[in-house]
Formats: sequence, structure tokens, C-alpha cells
Amino acid sequence: MLELRPTCEHCNTPLPPESSEAMICSYECTFCKNCVKNVIENVCPNCGGGFCQRPIRPSINHKGNNFLGNDPASTVIKHRAVDIQKHKLFARDIKNIDPKDR
Repeated sequence: MLELRPTCEHCNTPLPPESSEAMICSYECTFCKNCVKNVIENVCPNCGGGFCQRPIRPSINHKGNNFLGNDPASTVIKHRAVDIQKHKLFARDIKNIDPKDR
């Protein structure tokens, strides 16, 4: 189950469970749309993968207790600002490769 991390790992912008600004890689590294686009160029600094929009967990129980009240979002902040110079070197050769082909 997705953790629904509460903030952007780079800039620490709040990303509550209902945020459409939250982007995740396949390892759930979580960044805001602005950082994904303008800072890390859709290259996860932790794994090299790409990002997609994080799904929004229902806030009410529509079926089977599958909702935020039963499965709350994480409150653990993973603020690890990206070293932009190192990331540019890391991402240089892979940022132009479609994430599905990385």
C-alpha cells in the first residue's frame, strides 16, 4: 500500500493525501510537480526512474474499509534536498530516455 508521504523530498512542500501535485517513482520517492519538472527533470535522484502522479486515496469508505480513515497517510517526512550539481551529472545521460526504457 502506498505510504502517501506528506512532503516533497526536495523542497519540503506539503503534499497532503488529496494533493494532485504529488509525483512518485516506482519506489514511492515523492516530489512535487514543480521539482519533478524544473529541478530533477523527471529523473528520480534515488533510482533514475521516472515519475507519475500519485493516486489519491478515497477520504470516505465507499467499499471494504479502503479509505484514509482506515489506511492513513504517512506522517514521516523524508526531506532529502537534492544536490543539484550532482543530479545534473547523474541525469545528463538518462533524462532524454523515456522512463519505460530506462
